[in-house]
Amino acid sequence: MNVFGSIRAAAGRSSRACSQRVCDPGPSRLALSSGLAVPSRTAFYAAGRAAATRRAFCSSTVADYTPTAAIRLPRWVNARLGNAREQKSDDAQSQTDSSQSGVRLDDPDDGQSAPPAAAPPSTPPSSSSSSGDGSDSPEAPPPPPPPDNPPPPQTSISKQSVPESYPQVLALPIARRPLFPGFYKAVVIRNPSVVAAIKEMMRRGQPYLGAFLLKDENADSDIITDANSVHPVGVFAQITSVFTAQGSKEDDKEEGLTAVLYPHRRIRLTELVKDGGIAKVEPVVESTMENAETEGQLPTPPPERDGLPMTMQTSFLEKYAVSVVNVDNLVTQPYAKDNQYIRAFMSEIVAVFKDIAQLNPLFRDQIANFSINQVASNVFDEPDKLADFAAAVSTGEPNELQDVLESLVVEERLRKALLVLKKELINAQLQSKLARDVDSKIAKRQREYYLMEQLKGIKKELGMESDGKDKLIEKFKERAAALKMPDGVRKVFDEELNKLMHLEPAASEANVTRNYLEWLTQIPWGQHSRENYSIAHAQQVLDEDHYGLKDVKDRILEFLAVGKLRGTVEGKIICLAGPPGVGKTSIGKSIARALNRQFFRFSVGGLTDVAEIKGHRRTYVGALPGKIIQALKRVGTENPLVLIDEVDKIGRGHNGDPASALLEMLDPEQNTAFLDHYMDVPVDLSRVLFVCTANMLDTIPAPLLDRMEVLEVSGYVSEEKSQIASRYLGPQAKEVSGLKDADVQLDPAAVDVLIKYYCRESGVRNLKKHIDKIYRKAALKIVRELGEEVFPEPTPLPTAEAAAAAESSKSDEPSPETTTTVEKQDAPTDTPDAPETGTPRTSSEAESERVVTTVERMPMKVPDTVHVTITPENLKDYVGPPVYQKDRMYIQAPPPGVSTGLGYLGNGSGAVMPIEALSTPGKGNLQLTGKLGEVIRESAQIALSWVKSHAFELGITKSPDEQFIIDRDIHVHMPEGSIGKEGPSAGTAILSAFVSLFTKTKISPDIAMTGEISLVGMVLPVGGLKEKILAAHRAGIKTIIAPAGNRQDIEENVPDSVKTGIRFVYVEDVKEVLHEVFRGEAVAERWKETLSL
Repeated sequence: MNVFGSIRAAAGRSSRACSQRVCDPGPSRLALSSGLAVPSRTAFYAAGRAAATRRAFCSSTVADYTPTAAIRLPRWVNARLGNAREQKSDDAQSQTDSSQSGVRLDDPDDGQSAPPAAAPPSTPPSSSSSSGDGSDSPEAPPPPPPPDNPPPPQTSISKQSVPESYPQVLALPIARRPLFPGFYKAVVIRNPSVVAAIKEMMRRGQPYLGAFLLKDENADSDIITDANSVHPVGVFAQITSVFTAQGSKEDDKEEGLTAVLYPHRRIRLTELVKDGGIAKVEPVVESTMENAETEGQLPTPPPERDGLPMTMQTSFLEKYAVSVVNVDNLVTQPYAKDNQYIRAFMSEIVAVFKDIAQLNPLFRDQIANFSINQVASNVFDEPDKLADFAAAVSTGEPNELQDVLESLVVEERLRKALLVLKKELINAQLQSKLARDVDSKIAKRQREYYLMEQLKGIKKELGMESDGKDKLIEKFKERAAALKMPDGVRKVFDEELNKLMHLEPAASEANVTRNYLEWLTQIPWGQHSRENYSIAHAQQVLDEDHYGLKDVKDRILEFLAVGKLRGTVEGKIICLAGPPGVGKTSIGKSIARALNRQFFRFSVGGLTDVAEIKGHRRTYVGALPGKIIQALKRVGTENPLVLIDEVDKIGRGHNGDPASALLEMLDPEQNTAFLDHYMDVPVDLSRVLFVCTANMLDTIPAPLLDRMEVLEVSGYVSEEKSQIASRYLGPQAKEVSGLKDADVQLDPAAVDVLIKYYCRESGVRNLKKHIDKIYRKAALKIVRELGEEVFPEPTPLPTAEAAAAAESSKSDEPSPETTTTVEKQDAPTDTPDAPETGTPRTSSEAESERVVTTVERMPMKVPDTVHVTITPENLKDYVGPPVYQKDRMYIQAPPPGVSTGLGYLGNGSGAVMPIEALSTPGKGNLQLTGKLGEVIRESAQIALSWVKSHAFELGITKSPDEQFIIDRDIHVHMPEGSIGKEGPSAGTAILSAFVSLFTKTKISPDIAMTGEISLVGMVLPVGGLKEKILAAHRAGIKTIIAPAGNRQDIEENVPDSVKTGIRFVYVEDVKEVLHEVFRGEAVAERWKETLSL
């Protein structure tokens, strides 16, 4: 049952025999009568003096052995002390050997025959590919002491035998993996002292050392300073050859040396004799030593060293900083070859070897070498060597391999070696699987590539398809043929196409030209959508999308009627101006839908780069055309509706003024030949309908505003908001909240309260937010009350089941809905050791994956038994307390000095604002508080100046020349100081407050006024009347004093529902204001004479 028999049969075996002869020792060793015992220092020098007079040569005679070229060369030359000529020859030969780049010493069997179990080859391989075992041969008796009359030395050099007992050796630490008997290992030595010591050992013919594995895997040292730093069990190894290490040069300070070691047997470190230190030895001149040897005297012995004594074999290492240790041989414990456990282990190891050999060719070669060099006829005859071979060729952990080395019981060694080998098999299987996967992917791609190339060649031969460049040029020609390019554009297209035809595809200019032709052929030259100018259709679309806004709708219908008669709406730029949330953007969308035009929107708010409007130059990397050219490419027609949003918030930066760049694009006289920097050809934008939106007209540059037709989109009144909430906002919010089919009702009375006390803005955006919040709260209330029993959460599939479902879905019909898993990522904790910027920590291994799916979750139906109604009484539970507590600060008549004004807030809503005036002792200064703007401050100065100039007519002073409020300060305050107030509308109210203060007459809180005053007392018109009147109507004001210039605006634009219950008084002079405000008071009767109208 020889597993490796077929492989090993090809290699012949030859029997070898050798006889040993003991002659006079040569210069490399001293003859001792007591073998290798450790002598005392006195005996050492006595033996040295005896050897000076008589030296012998020890050799072995080998029978049936084929010498190699290396054995024909002399390793050393013996010479007697009295023969000076031969001594010089010996020195010359020694120098010649040391000058070679590598020194080759044969192994115990001279590198050709196997050691007791296997022979190391003449060229030593690495330990992972070496063959044979290195266990000891049967022990031989120690050699007898040399005779007094030694025979003459032989003329040929024979192999030296490996000493069976070598109690003290140089210790060499080995990193990363241990050595095993019978397997070569090349080690690199960097320590100069160890290198010198090894060279000396080679020169003396004592190439033996002990190799021990370092416990620290990261350590790398050539000496042992502590016996505990290495594993106690190592190998007794022979240095078969040495040569200069790669990377080391002759002039390097630290010369590297690569030594090839051949381990023979296991040894145990017992004591550290020398830990790498060096004894201080006085230098001895070479000529003095030669004279001493000539006279038959030995040199002066080295000084005494602390610690254990060194044997004769290693005494010459005293002067080197190397590690020397005492060792004992370790012998494998006896075993029975027919032990069933041992045979079972060996059979399993051989089976694993077979499996690995099929997966890893390197293992196959190693097994072949091992089989060839196996001396025993059957592999089962040497289980210990099989275990060593299994551990030597594997790449296991250092500690596992060291356990195999330290095992002296064969059964235990086989068990540990099998464990290491099994791991090697698993690694080989994984490596083979990865290789197969990669090979299959590469093969598939290569096959696809070859087939595609063949297909291209076939199509090209048949004329069905040309190469990529010709196909690209043909595509551009087809695009251009379908367009109505102007003559100038066609000429540029032909030039660029001709340039592309003569450029290499890999050239950078070719890519720029190709991109330019892409843009040039994607502009819809001459392509437009059919427009619909039906007034009835437009009216239907506008009414569907918006409620109210009658004036805006009428203006749009007028615009369409003109377009219907002319056949075009060219030259019109509409600007929709109004507060936020009134529907300016949605009006633009409705116009596009009514006209059957393509719609494109882009915002210029905060835009600071002219290139966004006019494009980049083609010379820049990543250049693109401007927004309008991108819009034409996107919509595919040359007559879209382009909505330019936030035109009042356009910026200005170091890259130019975008507002000025808009002039060319929007001006009807210029945009017929709009020149984009990237396109560099004129583009006709006259058929584009531009619609702009703005919140304020003051910040729009005057030249740009002059080219627009402004449509004021004012805010909505309460009735309009209520209708919008019931028709649009409510149903949308209900469907978004998942309550489309549920019985959840929002009472109209609750909507009125919401509009009056929560959402007073002109727009409906804030109202939409509150309605959404109401329905979300209702959904939460329903889910909480009914619980998980009515709305159960679908149970997610476990990871294994999800994977199985994914696999089953692959086998079924293809479906776009799949289920898979991804790595689970949790949000980082708030603890300091896991900051927000850190990597999210993953959960435990059991929950390391999260199931993801493309299956859409179905909505849940709310039971029909659920009924929820939001009324004014429970509205607070859904949206919180009211934002606006009351509409009027003064319900009863306020003290003198207080009047009621009407203001327009920045959010587009109106407000009733009381104005308070107070007189304090002082120097006639005017103090203004309440976060007032410059215009209001100026209005207060104007009002005070007018009152001072008419103090006598008003009855404040007794004579026209009497000075007024010289010793009094006037303080004017407008409540709600956190809200900024600006504008001239408060002029009449401030003047009325001053007159009330100085005449000590109260003003009725049911009277509100607005209007700008001049220094001579004229009342000028103001804006925002609709919102102001709406606020007055909400506050219950009964009389509103307004400028006569706003009469037409109020009568036409303010709904009658808002004006119901309010008396309007239109004035042109402040005298009319005072007569109306103080009607029925005593001062008013006197003013009929002094302050006549």
